[in-house]
Amino acid sequence: MLNDIKIINEKDTRSGFGDGILEAGRRNPNVVALTADLGGSLKLNDFIKEFPDRFIQCGIAEANMIGVGAGLTIGGKIPFTTTFANFSTSRVYDQIRQSVAYSGKNVKICASHAGLTLGEDGATHQVLEDIGMMKMLPGMTVIVPCDFNQTKAATIAIADYVGPVYLRFGRPKWPNFTPANQPFEIGKAQVLAEGTDVSIFACGHMVWLAVEAAKILAEKGISVELINIHTIKPLDEGAVIKSIRKTGCIVTAEEHQINGGLGDSIANVAARECPVPHEYVAVMDTFGESGTPNQLLNKYGLTKEHIVAAAEKAVSRKK
Repeated sequence: MLNDIKIINEKDTRSGFGDGILEAGRRNPNVVALTADLGGSLKLNDFIKEFPDRFIQCGIAEANMIGVGAGLTIGGKIPFTTTFANFSTSRVYDQIRQSVAYSGKNVKICASHAGLTLGEDGATHQVLEDIGMMKMLPGMTVIVPCDFNQTKAATIAIADYVGPVYLRFGRPKWPNFTPANQPFEIGKAQVLAEGTDVSIFACGHMVWLAVEAAKILAEKGISVELINIHTIKPLDEGAVIKSIRKTGCIVTAEEHQINGGLGDSIANVAARECPVPHEYVAVMDTFGESGTPNQLLNKYGLTKEHIVAAAEKAVSRKK
């Protein structure tokens, strides 16, 4: 299965969102786009051109945008709020908690420029805590797709899903490798390769790096079960348990703090159902800094080489 995973092209996941919301808008007249002065960065231009009466420019007033989105749901609209991930969560957490999550409003919080790969804008914009913040909110669905095609499919899917959603994606061009026509099923893990020695669970940009790591590990005689956890919440616990019972050890890889993200969600399941050795590939309780995406991924330990080393360590621990 691993050898069948190949790069189709390189596209940024935020453009996948832009194409997805345009298609969602064509399918459902209740889809409305809101932005906090970042329509271009969130790739909304085509949506705005086609549906100018279904676009609201909120200006640099993110908290107000969340409130407007919550209000629109009362009239049956499906609002997609858009800004950078840091501003989508940290700046407006109170509004999300009270007006969206607690109230159970059908708002889609769509967040670009997440993680270290935002790059040169530096630590103030490189939010690394958002998955944890959002998954802790009762009733909040949290989705972190892996490439352009999957982000587009996820955007279309959340328009049909009733309930609050946090959709996280990124800025840089990245390998696009999932099939363009592959349906997106919220809450269903995607097994990219079956294996017997170690389970690697990854999300977002880290999925492609995990693919590359799995190929290196295969050459070393280590059989990897590679699973794309595109939905952090609700987590596909059945798929996680089935895999770790087979392999006996875990690696999690995410562009997020070690605390509170994908790794902790997997560890929670393992601790309750099947405790096994677990190695984390994540940012180790620190803020980022300015640099190119690849420079930062290397400095903070989020590369295919780091995933390989983590897998080798996990396998050695179970022995």
